[in-house]
Amino acid sequence: MTIYRLFDEPVFPDPIEADPDGLLAVGGDLSPERLVAAYGQGIFPWYSDNSPILWWSPDPRLVLDPASLHVPRSLKRVLNAGRFHFTLDQAFAQVIRACARSPRPGQNGTWIVPAMVSAYERLHALGLSHSAEVWSGGRLAGGVYGVALGSVFFGESMFYAEEDASKTAFVLLARWLRSRGCTLIDCQQTTAHLLRFGAREITRLEFLRRVAHGLTSPALPSRWTSDGAGA
Repeated sequence: MTIYRLFDEPVFPDPIEADPDGLLAVGGDLSPERLVAAYGQGIFPWYSDNSPILWWSPDPRLVLDPASLHVPRSLKRVLNAGRFHFTLDQAFAQVIRACARSPRPGQNGTWIVPAMVSAYERLHALGLSHSAEVWSGGRLAGGVYGVALGSVFFGESMFYAEEDASKTAFVLLARWLRSRGCTLIDCQQTTAHLLRFGAREITRLEFLRRVAHGLTSPALPSRWTSDGAGA
């Protein structure tokens, strides 16, 4: 398979041409224009400190239809107990940095390198990337961040500093997104706990079709507020 090299223009090859692992292209930059172009074509950056920027479009792709969200019984008890307070876009910088620090099974180091942090903070300032947070006793206990284009939310990463906090943040975010007309949550890669929430694998072709539809649907708001929602 051919791996494409990107240059100055924020354009990408057809994601159908990605290699079997999903790697499509190398190089380019993390400008807002390029990131928006990438997500709009179902492509995302994922690389490490000692690597050039790598661009991916996996097949299959894990997604969650917001209407299909399943909350396990044990997590329902956590939600009903009111342990956490839920907010949106109140601590984006803290969330992305906490995600960068979180150890990942099977990974040596983090893919959320400093250049990625800066790039997504720029997107956040433009109203295109967002965070969901849960707090416990005034302390940030967990969170999720990602990119919103059209009616699609592209999840990037989550973290927890307290048991069940990232799960709570994800579930409350998914409920909020559903209430705002979100048509698809991109989970990128398959994990057991996301499958338990009702996520499922679809082909790249189906994913690209769903993204294209989402880009022409009524868009999610650029300013996010939890409107007093909580767990």
